[in-house]
Amino acid sequence: MEEVSKLMPSRIRRSLKRGLNEMEKRLMIRVRKVRKEVDAGKKQIKPIRTHCRNMPVLPEMIGLEFEVYNGKEYQRFFMVGEMLGQYIGDFAITVKPVKHNAPGIGATRSSLFVPVK
Repeated sequence: MEEVSKLMPSRIRRSLKRGLNEMEKRLMIRVRKVRKEVDAGKKQIKPIRTHCRNMPVLPEMIGLEFEVYNGKEYQRFFMVGEMLGQYIGDFAITVKPVKHNAPGIGATRSSLFVPVK
């Protein structure tokens, strides 16, 4: 963990120094179990599902498939090496971009006088 933390940004390095919480520990147990199966030659069939968005991406996770909950549904992604030093939650966006349309009736002062068809 010492060698890995030197590669991480300061915020993640500090959280790793404090240690993982219970939810993150359970996630790491599942990651190690799946990693062992993948290394033994089995193909990873199901992705690892989690609500733990504040887990930093560690080298053990590279090459595995994850599904992270964004508040409504699980978003699937494949862990690659460039994701080291970020949080898992960064890859499951929680808000959709707002798409505005034309203003409705009564939205502005001028729209009060537009005849409704």
